Amino acid sequence: MTTLPAPDLLSPAPDTPPIEDPDQWYSTSMVGIPPRILASSAFNRSLRRLTIHGTRETHPGLFHLLDRSTSQTEAAAAFAHYMAQHFGLGPPAPDDGPAESRRTVTSYLEVLRGWGADSNSAKAAVLKGWVESRFGIVPVFHKEPLGLFPSPAWGEYLHEKTDIRFHNNCIHQQIDLLYEYGQWSIRHFKKPGPRFVRLWRGTNDFEGQRVGERIAGRLAEVRLNNLVSFSGSQERAEEFGDWVLETEIPTVKLLFFPGLLDASVLNSEGEFLVIGGCYKVRAYHGYI
Repeated sequence: MTTLPAPDLLSPAPDTPPIEDPDQWYSTSMVGIPPRILASSAFNRSLRRLTIHGTRETHPGLFHLLDRSTSQTEAAAAFAHYMAQHFGLGPPAPDDGPAESRRTVTSYLEVLRGWGADSNSAKAAVLKGWVESRFGIVPVFHKEPLGLFPSPAWGEYLHEKTDIRFHNNCIHQQIDLLYEYGQWSIRHFKKPGPRFVRLWRGTNDFEGQRVGERIAGRLAEVRLNNLVSFSGSQERAEEFGDWVLETEIPTVKLLFFPGLLDASVLNSEGEFLVIGGCYKVRAYHGYI
């Protein structure tokens, strides 16, 4: 029997045209709103709540614990305890055998720290892949612009977002719970804002975002990457680039914000992780 060669995923068949707009891959999401609407700047003013289908129903015990919390500190401790117990994230027991034989499991903290070290790392690709899976919003940048598909850039991203090193412990479900916990916290404690939060992003180039229409003066609409970092401080944002983007983010598009966790994750820089798409921004040179 003749074995056929595996298809080259980076080269389309001769009669298959390349995809110029990968956004067309998705027509549904796991939050009940079509991706094209979720990624639009109009959605950002809609005041719609978002929830990832099935997450709260699958983990009612977590939200019973959270409802007993009287402060953000108590809630963060309850969340950390639940995640450690449910996903086996605590330190190994003494009788688990020699350290070199213990199976390493992936945690949401590990991928968050990976993002903090390098937003183009394999762990960061896992987070971008989670946004794709749950919200249907595809990235526009990972190490380099992600344009025409297929391409080597897309191949590298697809390889890293599915890396088996980071998918051995239900990592997408862990991030689902992180998102739902964050949304519970925002509604419960009204921080960092009940509906919107004003944030800033410093950049030295626009490779990680695409500039759309110019509205007036310094106002523009940009297509941000599907997951992107912002700062809660204008002065802090200016340290990361000559250009600063200022915008209001709907809190339903926050995956992470300072104070959400009791662990030291991104907190030293006051970093917010924002689900991307199109945003209307005010763009200006820093230090003006």
